[in-house]
Order: sequence, then structure tokens, then C-alpha cells
Amino acid sequence: MTDKTPFETDMLTLTRFVMEKGRRVKGATGELTQLLNSMLTAIKAISSAVRKAGLAHMFGIAGTVNVTGDEVKKLDVLSNSLVINMLQSSYSTCVLVTEENKEAILTPKDKQGKYVVCFDPLDGSSNIDCLAPVGTIFAIYKKETDDEPSEKDALQPGRNTVAAGYALYGSATLVALSTGQGVDCFMLDPALGEFILVDRDVKIKKKGKVYSLNEGYAKYFDPAMTEYLQKKKFPEDGSSPYGASSDFSMNATLWLSSLSKRVGWQLQGPKQCWM
Repeated sequence: MTDKTPFETDMLTLTRFVMEKGRRVKGATGELTQLLNSMLTAIKAISSAVRKAGLAHMFGIAGTVNVTGDEVKKLDVLSNSLVINMLQSSYSTCVLVTEENKEAILTPKDKQGKYVVCFDPLDGSSNIDCLAPVGTIFAIYKKETDDEPSEKDALQPGRNTVAAGYALYGSATLVALSTGQGVDCFMLDPALGEFILVDRDVKIKKKGKVYSLNEGYAKYFDPAMTEYLQKKKFPEDGSSPYGASSDFSMNATLWLSSLSKRVGWQLQGPKQCWM
């Protein structure tokens, strides 16, 4: 007889992972844990909406443009509202900055916490109508002054990042998260409704064989960038040229970059802070 079963009885979920990380930090209040769990709830809801978009008639244009001049899709609007509402109801945020709004969003005083979150609720939304991957990007900072919250609180250098990550909505839903000690990846199990750890300390290789960029903007590239690309596409030493890959989704590109041997990709900068 064997004790093995077809079901994992001690799986490491992302919720458990976040709670365990928080408990290891002396003086932690649990506020960052609340915030991350609220972000995960929003990601699960967006994942469900993306999969139901066709049936729910959420494809197409919503009739406005965002701060970068992109036409806003219906799913953009829904995803933006989901993230804003979930983060504000976590009682751990004071300022939210989203690509979909021209101004920073201040959390109501009765729900304010000490964290600032910058996010793109649905990156690569131009891919929605053709069923290509889309994703959510977020970075979390801690408010550093005692002044009233304002958009200035979001103007912090990358080295101040407390946590950062992205979600990728494709054939499965994946979350890559860093809290300052490497990057860990979790896959959503639809049956459980939980993200399960699938890869620890994921890194991008120091040297690869693929480059990814939008060459439609080639005329704006710096001369050094143009020269670099030329050498990769037409190697002078006769070696194989780099392959090009672009699906106009940063999240999908990052995940593709980490697939080969699961080495080489690490978010640099986030500092540990669970206070």
C-alpha cells in the first residue's frame, strides 16, 4: 500500500504564502497581507470576466481613451473598477494610481491605510478581441510622510517598492509576485479557487535567443538601440540571429522570457516591508 493520494494535502497557496511571509517580519501589522489578498481577489474576478467576455458581450470599445491615448475597452473599465473597489475595501491603501484615470485616486478617509498602489488593471487590452493574452500589473509603495495623502506619495523611486507583480490571463491564470526576496509564480486552480505555487525564485537567463519590442516605433529608437538590434538580427560572426517575439502584452512577454529552464528573471528593487 502507498500513502500517496491524487490530491495534495499540504499545498502552498498564495494566500498561505503571503501570510507566512508576513508572520516572519517582526512588528508586522498584517496590513500588507490584507492588501495583497485583496489584489488577488480582484485578479480572480478579472480572470473570470476575461473568460466570460464573449458571452457577456464585453468585447469592443467603451467609448473613451485612457491617459496614454489608448481606446478603452469594456473589460478595461470593468477591471479598473474591480481593482479600485477591492483595494479600497482592504483598509490598507491611501492613494491609487491607475492607467485608466488621469488623476490619482484618494481612498476615503474612513478606509485609508498606509500603502500606495500603482497599477494597470488590464495591460495588452488591444489583444482582447483576438483572444490573445492580457494581464494585470501592480507595484506597492509605503507612504513616507505624515501629510495628507496626495498623488505626490506615488512619486517614489523603484528602490522603494515594497511588493510588485503581475497576473497573466491566458490558457491559465498565473501570478508572479516579488516581496523583495526573488520572484515566485503561482497558478490558479479553478477547482479550488486558489493560486498554487508552481515555481520558486524564477529568473530570466543572462543571455537569451529572443528579443521582444514593437518595431513600429523603430524611427524613435536611439542610434545605439538601432545598432544593437541590427547586430542581433544580422550577426557579424555568422551565428544564428535572435528571434523576434511580440504579442503586445508585457505580462506574456515576461512569462515567455522565464520559460526556458526557468532561470534568469528577477524583479529588482522591492524591499521587504510587512509593517
